[in-house]
Amino acid sequence: MLKYKILPVTPFMQNCTLLWCDQTHEAALVDPGGEPALLRKAVAEAGLTLTQLWLTHGHLDHVGAADELRQQTGCPIIGPHQADAFWFEALPAQSQMFGFPHQESFVPDRWLNEGDTLSLGQEQLQVLHCPGHTPGHVVFYSQAAKLALVGDVLFNGSIGRTDFPKGNHADLLDAINHKLLPLGDEVLFIPGHGPNSTLGHERVSNPFLSQPIW
Repeated sequence: MLKYKILPVTPFMQNCTLLWCDQTHEAALVDPGGEPALLRKAVAEAGLTLTQLWLTHGHLDHVGAADELRQQTGCPIIGPHQADAFWFEALPAQSQMFGFPHQESFVPDRWLNEGDTLSLGQEQLQVLHCPGHTPGHVVFYSQAAKLALVGDVLFNGSIGRTDFPKGNHADLLDAINHKLLPLGDEVLFIPGHGPNSTLGHERVSNPFLSQPIW
């Protein structure tokens, strides 16, 4: 069974997710945006073995601790889609812009594509390429657990911003309406910020999704 714990980090209260297989105790940190000591402590206290670092997109508050954790643990950085490479190159400028500690640019060990599958212990998650907030944004979806980690694509009562470089509002709505919502109303999703929700709840109540999808 897939289990998780949400660990808010950075002044932006970004939802880093500690995700693990409860049969093997292998774990991944999804969007480790900062506070690496806190994240390593959470892994240790849960009695887990960290094996991977997964990124939904290249914004600093989602990736800020990834390279340091890679150096400390030897775990590979996986994701997002390569269309976000320019965001990783711009990490020094991002850190200066938002008043974060200086962050050197880095390159993930593996870029992801639509339809890729990630294994975590005995669990498997599907990769969905969901551009709009950023061009290389991906979502991680477990069909068995009915769980999606959606980064900044969709929120409880809102959707991702598209006013950043290479953001695209039409692409974002298309990804939500044609890739996320068809997964099923019962799917629980963990957003990049704020409380969890279900796709069904957002389908009927989210004011940003009330416009026609055609």
